[in-house]
Amino acid sequence: MERLPYYQLLHILSLIVLIAHTFMAFANPAPENRRRTMIITGIAALLMFISGFGMLTLTKIPFQTGWVIVKLVCLIGVSALAGMAFRKVHLRNALSTIAMALLAVAVFMVYFRPF
Repeated sequence: MERLPYYQLLHILSLIVLIAHTFMAFANPAPENRRRTMIITGIAALLMFISGFGMLTLTKIPFQTGWVIVKLVCLIGVSALAGMAFRKVHLRNALSTIAMALLAVAVFMVYFRPF
């Protein structure tokens, strides 16, 4: 269990980077920012995925648990939104609302684990 805090720190830091760059894409979807934003959000999503499953392995929580699957769906959804911000500029308001909803559901799952 001594590695768990490192996974938690990596998970939270990559979440901050992923959300910050996703909302940056919503705020300024200029084509010259696309490549850098996609690289950064992709790396952050990969680090979140790895650290999340690292924590599941260390705590011996089964993957089939409902809240784990919901959090995985939220991660995939938020990861996809940065790319959508550049392609669907006219939907920025709706996409940012979806991002906030996915983030709220993921945080809710951390603290309450309803399944």
